[in-house]
Amino acid sequence: MKEAVHIGTNPASEPDLQELVGRVALGDEDAFASVYDVVAGPVLGVVRAVVRDRAQSEEVAQEVLVEVWRTAPRYRSDRGTAVNWILTLAHRRAVDRVRSVEAAAARDHKAALLERTPEFDEVTEQVEARLEREQVRRCLRTLTEIQRQAVTLAYYRGLTYRQVAEALTLPLGTVKTRLRDGLIRMRDCLGVSA
Repeated sequence: MKEAVHIGTNPASEPDLQELVGRVALGDEDAFASVYDVVAGPVLGVVRAVVRDRAQSEEVAQEVLVEVWRTAPRYRSDRGTAVNWILTLAHRRAVDRVRSVEAAAARDHKAALLERTPEFDEVTEQVEARLEREQVRRCLRTLTEIQRQAVTLAYYRGLTYRQVAEALTLPLGTVKTRLRDGLIRMRDCLGVSA
């Protein structure tokens, strides 16, 4: 046969917890103070075993005891002892807190990942840029030597028409013509509409 478990140090001097909870249900503050004295330690122990964080455990234990005060009228002695009812409330509230903290951490982690996610697809951008460079190189190879030199100096080195003419030792008009013709061929090769 199982032995009765008593909370506290001297079971003979303790009031009947079920009777106290019944009085708490009627709004008896003195009865609640007695319930608090009897169950505060065990409630904190149950909560601490689940939550593990001391500060949060104390907070949850306080919430449980407030819940006991508010929900005492719902306690039904035919479903179990008052201490089991209170410790079940404590365990449920502790599990809810752990789930809430984990959900918040998961949301924060997800939000952090979203903040670090680039707004565009870097791989796609790199592939497209490489393909465009290859196409431009291919089209540059279709130009005459002078056209290719003039386009390269003007558009890749940033030289003015006059500087290109000086670098190639050609008249300015010839350079302008070669650039215009070269750019037209590039446009046609790249498939860009005018």
